[in-house]
Amino acid sequence: QVQLVESGGGLVQAGASLRLSCAASGRTFRDYYIGWFRQGPGKEREFVAGITRNGLRTDYAVSVKGRFTVSRDNAKSTASLQMNTLKPDDTAVYYCAARLTDFSSRAFEYWGQGTQVTVSS
Repeated sequence: QVQLVESGGGLVQAGASLRLSCAASGRTFRDYYIGWFRQGPGKEREFVAGITRNGLRTDYAVSVKGRFTVSRDNAKSTASLQMNTLKPDDTAVYYCAARLTDFSSRAFEYWGQGTQVTVSS
């Protein structure tokens, strides 16, 4: 089992940047594909970005591609989501999640508590 804790959320104006962090403890961090999800007010949870266990491939939702960058540091057991040119539509609770495969056939087993990102216009 692995425990995940997100941090770095806050209130910013449109056009600003934020960097979210996901700190892991427990099982070896490099064993997990890390995904970022978000859920805005009155909306369904959606996939935002993900990164493979070795960090060689990243995945992005169309809505954030080119603005967000996901990365990881396995030596520090940390994953990050760099969010640039933030828009009001990016307002949501952001979650990091982990699964023991790089393939989508397996569900994300572990989830953090979430961190609030609010973007004002």
